Amino acid sequence: MDRHGASWGSTLALAYALEHPTRVHGAALVAVTTSSRKEIEWITEDIGWVFPEEWARFVEESHAQPGERVIDAYARRLSGPDREDARRAALSWDRWETTHVSVDRAWVPSPLFDDEAQRMTFALLVTRYWANDGFLSCGNEILPRIRELSGIPGHLIHGRRDISGSAATAWQLHQKWNTSGLIVIESEGHGPPLNHSTHPS
Repeated sequence: MDRHGASWGSTLALAYALEHPTRVHGAALVAVTTSSRKEIEWITEDIGWVFPEEWARFVEESHAQPGERVIDAYARRLSGPDREDARRAALSWDRWETTHVSVDRAWVPSPLFDDEAQRMTFALLVTRYWANDGFLSCGNEILPRIRELSGIPGHLIHGRRDISGSAATAWQLHQKWNTSGLIVIESEGHGPPLNHSTHPS
């Protein structure tokens, strides 16, 4: 079986390969992520240094309680009983998603999701997983285990302009995965290639 994935899909493909290495013949990963705590803190906290105005709004609209992480606040509200509050949280989350992919040359100003049900489902799933480090903590983190995939071919493709998920993640995986290859595409970001689509993924 070949495993492939983009962005969150690359995390899933890697997690599957680590759990079932004998079932995987190779992996092709684009916009590589591992859903580590460091990556999650980057995309929900530290990236505010790049988008300070939008991040300030993102934090304010999170309604985070004292000491509560922004990601935890959104996860709490999106899964809470007040569905109108969840709807507002999903709108704020959608705005933030379209902000941090905006340096991608394929990006066009638009909501990530026009359909409310899709928007709320996406935001609920993302925040649920990210609030729990992708359910990959306690010894199940991907990067510390990646050497277990030695012998399985890995093809890592990442955009240099991908500010949502740093190329450092793909590079670190490649350094520890001796049967992997890494291609960094200088002109690409986190979205699809320019000649394929103009909508963020």
